[in-house]
Amino acid sequence: MGNHGTDRIWMEVEGEGPLIAVALHDGHDIRGEVRELSALADEDRLREEDPGSGSWTDVAPTRIVGLRSRFEVDLNRLRNEAVYIKPVDAWGLDVWASPPPVDLIERSLAEYDLFYENLRQILERFQQRYGRFVILDLHSYNFRRAGPDGPVADPDGNPEVNIGSGTMNREFWAPVVDRLIADLRAFDFGGAHLDVRENVKFYGRGFPRFVHETFPESGCAIAIEFKKFFMDEWSGVLFHPEYERIQEALASVVPGVLATLEEMG
Repeated sequence: MGNHGTDRIWMEVEGEGPLIAVALHDGHDIRGEVRELSALADEDRLREEDPGSGSWTDVAPTRIVGLRSRFEVDLNRLRNEAVYIKPVDAWGLDVWASPPPVDLIERSLAEYDLFYENLRQILERFQQRYGRFVILDLHSYNFRRAGPDGPVADPDGNPEVNIGSGTMNREFWAPVVDRLIADLRAFDFGGAHLDVRENVKFYGRGFPRFVHETFPESGCAIAIEFKKFFMDEWSGVLFHPEYERIQEALASVVPGVLATLEEMG
């Protein structure tokens, strides 16, 4: 997997077949000028990132993984929200020790623009090669915001797996999304089954929106958010049996998704 030079904020590997897996928030590094002005400790950033999600992309032949922290630039937000400025942009966190200068923000947005320019080129190749393609947009989310020993968020509104399909033509892509949900629910997760629900907590953000606006009938980007039951969200320590089982669950949906995509013609 190459990142085509040290200045790129993501890495990619392009393989065969119409399936792509993406983990935009796996990265933790921030460039020096951002770090100098940051008010956040490393562990505060890590808690809002998606540590470990990059390895899940192994389920697809083509993979895109973020290398830098979302606190430098968030590739899953629209461009005008991609650099967090105020606490309201970042879960109430004070991101900056002093206000970031305009040129620093512009350098972060230049990285954002380069990512999306590159993404467009990749997806145009996939459109030409395969006609249609599916993207697994992989994320994780916190449910112990009251502290490491505090109460967990109400399971009613916080499914173990939230499928976000809010930015796509849901009716058009129904066969693919429905098959993925059914197969994820059917997977034997250590003698149990995952609570998989759609558009309960997350609907999909800037990344799937770009895919669906640019390739509305070619690209199906499904936002998949795993509740952080597979890790200690306060320390970043992974619980390996659950973490690895998630990857197995993701691998289990691939044959059905590809078969359904082929049936769509």
